[in-house]
Amino acid sequence: MESSRSRKRARQDWDGAGAGAPPPTERAVVARGGASPLWRDDDRDGHYVFDLGENLNRRYKILSKMGEGTFGRVLECWDRETREYVAIKVVRSIRKYRDAAMIEIDVLNRLAENERYRSLCVQIQGWFDYRNHICIVFEKLGPSLYDFLKRNRYQPFPVELVREFGRQLLESVAYMHELRLIHTDLKPENILLVSSEYIKVPGSKKNSQDEMHFKCLPKSSAIKLIDFGSTAFDNQEHSSIVSTRHYRAPEIILGLGWSFPCDIWSVGCILVELCSGEALFQTHENLEHLAMMERVLGPLPEHMIRKASSSAQKYFRRGARLNWPEGAVSRESIRAVKKLDRLKVLVPSIIFFLVMLILNLNYISRLQNKNMHFLVPQSYLLLVLSATSKRNTKHRNVKFKNRSI
Repeated sequence: MESSRSRKRARQDWDGAGAGAPPPTERAVVARGGASPLWRDDDRDGHYVFDLGENLNRRYKILSKMGEGTFGRVLECWDRETREYVAIKVVRSIRKYRDAAMIEIDVLNRLAENERYRSLCVQIQGWFDYRNHICIVFEKLGPSLYDFLKRNRYQPFPVELVREFGRQLLESVAYMHELRLIHTDLKPENILLVSSEYIKVPGSKKNSQDEMHFKCLPKSSAIKLIDFGSTAFDNQEHSSIVSTRHYRAPEIILGLGWSFPCDIWSVGCILVELCSGEALFQTHENLEHLAMMERVLGPLPEHMIRKASSSAQKYFRRGARLNWPEGAVSRESIRAVKKLDRLKVLVPSIIFFLVMLILNLNYISRLQNKNMHFLVPQSYLLLVLSATSKRNTKHRNVKFKNRSI
């Protein structure tokens, strides 16, 4: 049985270059050899229309549809030249999505200039323009962390695995920030396991017949970031609203502008979700969202409230107090906020200190690159474990690398 708590966010089955999505609906297998199929019109939304077995130019053969998102579709293909499986993002033939795809290609190429990129972010293998569709060729990876949670009926990951995911994720984000890039759309759907392999272990829940449930764990903890279509360059003009709602930082809601700290906030929301199996802030309304933040993390800083945009001032009463519960739209909304626990209850003690630093409501003092010394594995362990470890371990000599579980 899935989590009893409703997941309010709209989801796509697959939103990146991974593997493990439900099998596609079978269609006719056609177009043998390297010939392209006859021209056909796109569907009404600008998606490329295809049949399994067709060719996507002479080099790539379409094997399955791995998923679909706002941007377009991801197809599993066979690369005749390298004789490898690849994932190709076929972008909708609409101007704004084509423009976003070109930005993503620029970002991916910039990331690829450094060898660190290969282990942190999905690798681009090339791109081409096919029948008015930008097609980006990626290495084929495993399922997203969200899909893995869903497969496990939203049972949480072991804390040791969450801690390792967090280390890699923060290192990936720090690398982007060093290049003056802001991802702006970090969420479990955009974090892919490198491998699809997993093992089954006894779960913590039993069914009505008192039978043990089993859950899956990835064999490897290695992950990579994907989906750079919303990435912003720090020195360019920004839109006022970014990030998927559940991972959106308070400064964005308050209209204070945003920069690198909004990515760090998203990481904190992700870590809590991986520990609990559920999105931390399940809402679609700004006032309720702010009330949830205060319930979990304490009151919003007064200086942020005073500087909030005119459109956000309506969420507050005199004295810089949130207009809650008076301003709630329904009793259900009040109950949704009231049932949330404080942060120290939501996450295991071994990573509480780290998550507390990340989910700082004050974006000015939130953990940032300039003080992310723990991203060096030894320092990371020293920071996160020193407060909770009872053993006299010489952390400076410990190396925390990607490992098999």
